[in-house]
Amino acid sequence: FLENSPAVELPIKFIPKYAGRYCCQILLKSSCDVRLYKVECIVNTDCAEAELEFLSPAYQAVIQDIPIRNTSHQDWKLEAVLEGQSFYGPRVLYVSPGETVQYPLTFKPIAEC
Repeated sequence: FLENSPAVELPIKFIPKYAGRYCCQILLKSSCDVRLYKVECIVNTDCAEAELEFLSPAYQAVIQDIPIRNTSHQDWKLEAVLEGQSFYGPRVLYVSPGETVQYPLTFKPIAEC
């Protein structure tokens, strides 16, 4: 903007439904000026948490497949952090855009608990 030009606010409301990359162009025209602004927003999901509850006989494993669906346009590399005894699963999971991958969470108690 020119030094003596007044600033003009252009409020934009953006409400994404999914994680991903959103691009748009804003064209501003006046009788003496034309400006094109390219806007790109990258939306990341916050840490998602889920809670599962299931029962298993002692010494027998239970596997719960948890569907992970990537609705974005980018590859996901997910890292799993399992807390608690007797829970097992892959530490890393890769999900391609548009793909649903099952995360096999295994609970194998070694005693009654």
